[in-house]
Amino acid sequence: MTDLLTSKTCIVTGAGHGIGRATAIELGSLGANVVVNDLGSDVHGEGTSQEPAEETVAAVEDAGGTAIAHFGDVTDLDYTERLIADTVDEFGRVDGVANFAGILRDALAENMTGDEWDAVINVHLRGHFSLLRNAAAHWADSAPDGGFETSRSFVALTSRSALGNVGQVNYSTAKAGILGMIRTTSTELDRYNVRVNAVMPTAYTRMIEDIPEEKQPFTREDMPPERVASMIGYLLSDAADGITGSTLRVAGEQVGVVSHPELVRSGYRDGGWSAEDLADGFTDDVAEGVDLDNSGGAF
Repeated sequence: MTDLLTSKTCIVTGAGHGIGRATAIELGSLGANVVVNDLGSDVHGEGTSQEPAEETVAAVEDAGGTAIAHFGDVTDLDYTERLIADTVDEFGRVDGVANFAGILRDALAENMTGDEWDAVINVHLRGHFSLLRNAAAHWADSAPDGGFETSRSFVALTSRSALGNVGQVNYSTAKAGILGMIRTTSTELDRYNVRVNAVMPTAYTRMIEDIPEEKQPFTREDMPPERVASMIGYLLSDAADGITGSTLRVAGEQVGVVSHPELVRSGYRDGGWSAEDLADGFTDDVAEGVDLDNSGGAF
């Protein structure tokens, strides 16, 4: 065990499996008190069970850490308020929060049902909002004048699907929305010395395991979730002070920084641009050298 997170208390939601479980164990091994949340649903959001959270608690303790289980639905604002309050009651503080609760309901856009859309948006996007909203309220209420002496930290989970992925319009929309959320809230919470970041991982989780084996893009040995957990541990520590509003990439042995969207070319015309002006000159002049066909081709 190292002391990178000694005396800190961290909440890890969706910690019954995959990256969340690996993160809870990592945080415990770094010296943190860990509150392990999981609803115990399957990868499609069906069913509930307390066993996954309890099994993760046992794994954290086996690794030398301190942990308690907390069972509930992170999309419920009343529940996440209680989660924060119970953590403070148990350990006296909340230093960091990382959210890994997620499900998949894949379908092509023309076939996706409203329920498939709502379920994924609810778990991924509302779940992040619900947890961040109540963590932020606690930190705002408890921060001294000038903000905390040592920073607090929230880590959100986005995905490369935010860049677009066939059959995942619900999931990619939610994961892109999370990026807007962390950019806004990192600015809002900076005055309290609260950092908000996102991690864009590639790792072998239940979501990959659910794919037919012959179509799985990599193995657990190639992309273990423990590699992602190391980045989460770093971001929740004081060593990451000064990093906020950022999206960090982890994929196996690779780590990196993902850029924000930015303007790549622009054009100006006195009096503005008519539709005819754009038809005459947009692709050849304003967007010269820019590939505007981002469809990815046939699939």
